[in-house]
Amino acid sequence: MAMQNQGVQKAMSEIPFKGFPKISRLSREVVITEKLDGTNASVFIGEKGEFLTGSRTRWVTPQDDNYGFSKWAHDHKEELLQLGPGMHFGEWWGQGIQRKYNIGEKRWSLFNVHKWGVDRPACCHVVPTVWKGIFNTEIVLDLLSHMRDTGSYAAPGFMNPEGVVIFHTASGHLYKKTLEKDDQPKGVME
Repeated sequence: MAMQNQGVQKAMSEIPFKGFPKISRLSREVVITEKLDGTNASVFIGEKGEFLTGSRTRWVTPQDDNYGFSKWAHDHKEELLQLGPGMHFGEWWGQGIQRKYNIGEKRWSLFNVHKWGVDRPACCHVVPTVWKGIFNTEIVLDLLSHMRDTGSYAAPGFMNPEGVVIFHTASGHLYKKTLEKDDQPKGVME
């Protein structure tokens, strides 16, 4: 018995314990924003003034760019520094990118609607918040139906919006629901 306990004690000291994560309650607040169909773009501002630009998966530069975002960001660097230190994520969308939205320019819309309202650099937009409240699947479906009928919040008059992003505040997770091909992984062709 003592030998068996020693084996257990040895295993416990060598194998890190991994606990089961706390489960968030589904019926908590969500913030629903319009999902823009462009390309993910980010700006990193370091404590010592470092300034980097990125796509969803890599750093980009004006010479190795993602739809011109890095060049635009470097051209607007002084304004963007007002965002402060940290990693800032958004969607680079509009003219020449994905759905184009019938606008004559490209725009960068920040994702963090909790932080960015009217007090942001003038060169930045924010993804439109379309609803805030306790999670409810029916509300998500109603919002999608409304967007199908009335179009984009970000580009009024554009009648082919992509969908919504649901931020579940208790879990800190994001979910998306699209108007077309929501049941298929991205990139699957019919």
